[in-house]
Amino acid sequence: MSTNHYIITIGRQLGSGGKNLGECLSKRLSIPCYDKELIQLASRESGLGREFFEKADEKSSFSLMGQYFGFRSGFMGYNANNYLCNETLFKIQSDVIKSLAEKESCIFVGRCADYILRDHPRCLSVFISADIKDRVQRIIQDSSLSEKDARLLIEQTDKKRSSYYNYYSNKIWGMATTYNVCFNSSVFGIDKIVSFIDEFVKNNFS
Repeated sequence: MSTNHYIITIGRQLGSGGKNLGECLSKRLSIPCYDKELIQLASRESGLGREFFEKADEKSSFSLMGQYFGFRSGFMGYNANNYLCNETLFKIQSDVIKSLAEKESCIFVGRCADYILRDHPRCLSVFISADIKDRVQRIIQDSSLSEKDARLLIEQTDKKRSSYYNYYSNKIWGMATTYNVCFNSSVFGIDKIVSFIDEFVKNNFS
């Protein structure tokens, strides 16, 4: 691992602007940002269909009992009569995240990246929240949902992300002590948060 590599992980409430933050930081810092791309990479590295990872993703319904998925192609000694469980899929995705972090400086949005990379010596973990009215408005603008449906989507997605994160990390999603720094994007705005993180990187990771 290069001593110059650094990592930024972003946990976020739905509609808080976390994805936008990752994209803006990627442009400002000239480093890649990985979000849903991790599903494609995990599928490619493992040889498994991306549908397995989508079913076990943080945005999808998640069973704390460990749902199992059948598969056709061979992998790690399994065959058509075997199954992959959530924990195995999480391990594959975790290995992809660790591999990327070893190769280059990058940004990860969600997927327990802060926990997976907890031993990385140069990792800044960030959590983004926002006032509910701003979250609803952002969802409406992005998806054209009604206010009622936007609120329902926020409630359901946050619940799934929380269950996913709490299960795999044994920490509490969204709690300040879980992360290095937390921002309310309704108070600071994405641009100011980007500037803060950019300054932090220059002072601590350069």
